[in-house]
Amino acid sequence: MSRARSLRPWVRALHRDAGYFVVGLTVIYAVSGLAVNHIADFDPSFSQLERTHQLPLPLPVDDDAVAALAQRHAGIEGAPEEVHRADDSQLDVVFAERTLHVDTRTGAVLEQGQSPRFFLRVANWLHLNRGKRAWTFIADGYAILLLGLALSGLFMLPGRKGLGGRGAVIAGLGVLVPVVYVLWSGGP
Repeated sequence: MSRARSLRPWVRALHRDAGYFVVGLTVIYAVSGLAVNHIADFDPSFSQLERTHQLPLPLPVDDDAVAALAQRHAGIEGAPEEVHRADDSQLDVVFAERTLHVDTRTGAVLEQGQSPRFFLRVANWLHLNRGKRAWTFIADGYAILLLGLALSGLFMLPGRKGLGGRGAVIAGLGVLVPVVYVLWSGGP
């Protein structure tokens, strides 16, 4: 039995097990990559929020009382970060992820803000390495595993279907995709 034949089962086993191991990370990176690629079309980490509320008239004279009333009607918990007059007829009540714009003449409240998209926000945070420190080592390990999967995949099949045949052509086409794009686009 040749040495290549005796190594092939080990390469397959390692390739299979590494592939199973990186499934979770691959899903996170793939979904986040798709979302970040379309950042011009939508905010992948937050969904925008805009609602209206109506306060009962007459409004209290005190700005803090108006702010508390608007906050109650909007169903927002916690203390506002800031309450200030934008002009004579508008009171702004600012929270971490939203603002209430109160028209003090009509009692109309425009609530604007954003709410986090749970999975996408976390996936983007990981993908863009916002956590730094230990995640850098995890991301580097993942990249090394992907490199190992790519290289071991080259040697999975022998003969015409493997690297000695159509596998080389298909791998070559895969290498050509980024090369052609860089040349076509003008590159960096």
